[in-house]
Amino acid sequence: MIDFAEARIHLRMVALGLLLIVAAAALSGCQSIGYYNQAIQGQYRILARRRPINQVLADPQTTEALKEKLRLVLQVRAFAEQDLKLPVNAHYLRYVDLHRRFVVWNVHAAPELSIKPKTWWYPVVGRLKYRGYFSEQEARRYAEKLDRKGFDVYVEGVEAYSTLGWFADPVLSTFIHHDASELAEIILHELAHQRLFVAGDTDFNEAFATAVAQEGVRRWLRRSAEPMAAENYRRSLEHNDQFVDLIMKARAQLESLYGDQNDEQHGNHSAPRQSTIPTTGKRQGKQIVIGQLREEWEQLKAHWGGHTGYDNWFARSLNNAQLNTIATYYRLVPGFDRLVEANGGDLEKFYQAVRSLAKLSKKERQRRLVEFGAQSSADLTRAH
Repeated sequence: MIDFAEARIHLRMVALGLLLIVAAAALSGCQSIGYYNQAIQGQYRILARRRPINQVLADPQTTEALKEKLRLVLQVRAFAEQDLKLPVNAHYLRYVDLHRRFVVWNVHAAPELSIKPKTWWYPVVGRLKYRGYFSEQEARRYAEKLDRKGFDVYVEGVEAYSTLGWFADPVLSTFIHHDASELAEIILHELAHQRLFVAGDTDFNEAFATAVAQEGVRRWLRRSAEPMAAENYRRSLEHNDQFVDLIMKARAQLESLYGDQNDEQHGNHSAPRQSTIPTTGKRQGKQIVIGQLREEWEQLKAHWGGHTGYDNWFARSLNNAQLNTIATYYRLVPGFDRLVEANGGDLEKFYQAVRSLAKLSKKERQRRLVEFGAQSSADLTRAH
């Protein structure tokens, strides 16, 4: 069983596949055509292998463990529609056994001495902070090319993704094995993307889906009257928050070292403050920050009683690209959490407030969310 901490790290939205076919023919260059071709083929293979869940449940060769998980998915799906007002449509009514650990592999990159992530442009969804592949070998081959160009690179396996309503997303074998709370969070995260998606703003989209999913699981567990499960989930979120705080602290130190003061992390979009530290000094400082991060992780882990949920993440070399993945998915979550509270837990009002934010410029909506996250729910309620 994969620890919930690791599950969260591998929960990433990626909008690839057949939705890209609309622009594939118009793209020039062998590399572009090859990339979109692998996305189209990868998505097609998934669609072709889908089986209706009712058919899988009726199959005598299906294990009881899998049947139990699939029934749970249907329950979470109904809860998402009725209680969270998420558009389930035909999503998660089919199952696909991929016979592999991950469905796609995302490549992240950043300059060696900057936390500003490299981005890629895609049809429909705009600029994203990652490039996804259905083949691990192809993902690592591309990452090696970026590494040779001097980028910090990070390749992560992805268990779940959303096609943003272009297709009926199936339940995948890559995430069905998680326990009830983990599985519910994954399903709700992906369904949240169906409710709202802003082209070209990865941080906003992922933080919104994360906040909705976590709030949804809390409500689902309360309704299920499972106090032990609710407490375990609360503790897992507490651990995750402390892990994120640790990463964000190190990232802020690197931001200052590199002179990347215009990073959105603090809601500051002014011109960057130039660093007077020479390149060699920045490289040395980078290693010091990463070393301190590892030491602080060991201290936090000891405080948790030896919890090993994030050990695999720390087993990597650690670089700017890897640290950015945590900022992308969690930096704006506190702001969304405060919005839920400020609207009295009324999700329709919350969604309306988020839609209003989505109409603003990328910089302005992120600035406001950073400010919201720093306020108490009472202060934010008075402001509204």
